[in-house]
Amino acid sequence: MCDGNELTHFNEQGRAHMVDVTEKAVTHRVATAAGTICMAPETLQKIREGSLKKGDVLAVAQVAGIQAAKHNWELIPMCHPLPLTGIEIAFELRDIPCQVEIRATVTCDGKTGVEMEVLTAVSVAALTIYDMCKAVQKDMHIENIRLLEKSGGKSGDYIARI
Repeated sequence: MCDGNELTHFNEQGRAHMVDVTEKAVTHRVATAAGTICMAPETLQKIREGSLKKGDVLAVAQVAGIQAAKHNWELIPMCHPLPLTGIEIAFELRDIPCQVEIRATVTCDGKTGVEMEVLTAVSVAALTIYDMCKAVQKDMHIENIRLLEKSGGKSGDYIARI
């Protein structure tokens, strides 16, 4: 949905460029995102039991999500490298519907927001769960990765209406 704001990643010639944040103020920034990976009850049970051959699924996914947030700028071309000050990844195992919800929060004191870092953290944590469990179930699906809220910066606070 377009809100009428200018797209900032295009120059006067319509070509992509990295936004210059030199003149922006350093502010405390926080963003939270979530997503889910849906699976069969048997797969979820194996995660709970820690009985998958590759090891502790959630521990590996947590580290993967943290690494993803830290390296987001290497994956998303127009993102700036940021001095992240905190990354939290949490999981909730649900039986109905059968899924793992992933929730991440990223913080920094910087000149640009951490929305992409937190969305990347959730995405890679979900992909890691898929990778760790694909030997027992290939039809898992990842869904509803979304920004829940963000604070700090010129554009102010955002809280999702979903």
